[in-house]
Amino acid sequence: MIELRELRKEFAGVTALDGISLSVPAGGIHGIVGRSGAGKSTLIRCLTGLEPVTGGSALIDGLDITQLRGSELRESRRAIGMVFQHANLLDSRTALANVEHPLQVADVPRAHRRARALELLDIVGLSDRAGNHPAQLSGGQQQRVGIARALAAEPKVLLCDEPTSALDTQTTGQILSLISSLRDRLGITVLIITHEMSVVREICDSATLLENGAITQTGSLQEILSSPGTPLAKDLVPLPPLDDGSADRALEVTLAGSSLADVFALAREAEAPVVQVESGTLETIDGVPVGRLRLLCDDASARAALGDALRAGGFHVEEAA
Repeated sequence: MIELRELRKEFAGVTALDGISLSVPAGGIHGIVGRSGAGKSTLIRCLTGLEPVTGGSALIDGLDITQLRGSELRESRRAIGMVFQHANLLDSRTALANVEHPLQVADVPRAHRRARALELLDIVGLSDRAGNHPAQLSGGQQQRVGIARALAAEPKVLLCDEPTSALDTQTTGQILSLISSLRDRLGITVLIITHEMSVVREICDSATLLENGAITQTGSLQEILSSPGTPLAKDLVPLPPLDDGSADRALEVTLAGSSLADVFALAREAEAPVVQVESGTLETIDGVPVGRLRLLCDDASARAALGDALRAGGFHVEEAA
């Protein structure tokens, strides 16, 4: 559904996107992650035709957005719904009128756009708030109205640019659950730009890491987690910062489909004296239990033997950074 081919974008000789190639299948939820300045927002703007590209192509449902101009480009954008960090609703309009707005711009008859807007408000759980203005809605409710508005023209693709970064934890979970349910119900393809790895863990099928305008890692969550030493895999299952005084006696162990009991059984076999669990993270991602442990062992030779035993048992083990 979404296909990027060697997409490049330069600003005054500075490369913002450096040969981005990426494919997102129909009905998938794909996360684009990276630090500020990595090129995430530029990618969104190129994908919607808001920024002309320097080279390459960006296809949505087989149509190359980079080759369109004028009315053709405007028409193609109806296949793309946009959800932003802030809902940016029109303060003077009710929730219902905000959802109707893109259909009004497209000259959709009043009765049809009213029926469509009411249907969407019901889908996002706000049918009882149709007559409220934005000031009368919470941040999460405003974002729900923004999502309904993005779906008004029945798009095939939903692009979400930091859709939860301005929300609290509970509301974030509700919005992510809504996006996931909309994918299942409507069959839309979702591309989420985010710096929050919790968003990727919660709803994404696959993810891409951007650094300095280039892809450094991409794949399904299972593929990413099968490469436990990579930055994206570590970010998916993070550990808290380590006290510098413990770094020289710590091992970091990655679990993927294994249990803590397996780790401790190997530790006993290695006869490692006094192994302490300094910290750990356990998650179920894409139906598979995964985790990371940080183990402390004061004896250098025992620590080395423990690391060898864990590696032989199929675990990814690193000396703590």
